[in-house]
Amino acid sequence: MNTTTAATQAKVTVATIRHWARRGVIAATKTAGKWVIDSASLARRIAIGARKTRKAQPFILTADHCIALGGRRWQKNGMDRVYLNDWLDFADGIDIDRYGTGNVAGFSIDGAGVANGRAGHVINAIDKVYFNVTDGRLYFKHNGADHIEMRYLNGVRGHIDLIRRVSRGIRTAAAAL
Repeated sequence: MNTTTAATQAKVTVATIRHWARRGVIAATKTAGKWVIDSASLARRIAIGARKTRKAQPFILTADHCIALGGRRWQKNGMDRVYLNDWLDFADGIDIDRYGTGNVAGFSIDGAGVANGRAGHVINAIDKVYFNVTDGRLYFKHNGADHIEMRYLNGVRGHIDLIRRVSRGIRTAAAAL
């Protein structure tokens, strides 16, 4: 099955499914630049998640969560941060497939196709994402990523808030750990 179907079944984001596939949490193979998820492995992972009991308290993101998601800790001059360099993997609803060369093979937002050339605009909209250990907040160094205009392949125009999507994806992936 593809990542979108797997995400729907597991009730997580597509970014979480990709993260699980990369980390070996679920059995998956990459074919033609797209993940193919083993349904039995996904069912086992869903069952594990169902056995966990969650407290009714709100989820609080920590440095350990960010490190488990692939972040790198940096400490210098009294600053303590965890940088999430693969932030695009957590962009909720944004799917960019690549050829083996690294070029964009397909680009969609919430399942709606977007011209591959616009992927570069999204990729370059955020320079850095980091978790500040001192105050417990996510920070984004960006160039207007909270208001990106998109023109979809069907001609419809819309706006996306990339910062909100990445933040939501990081928190969802961390909560699923």
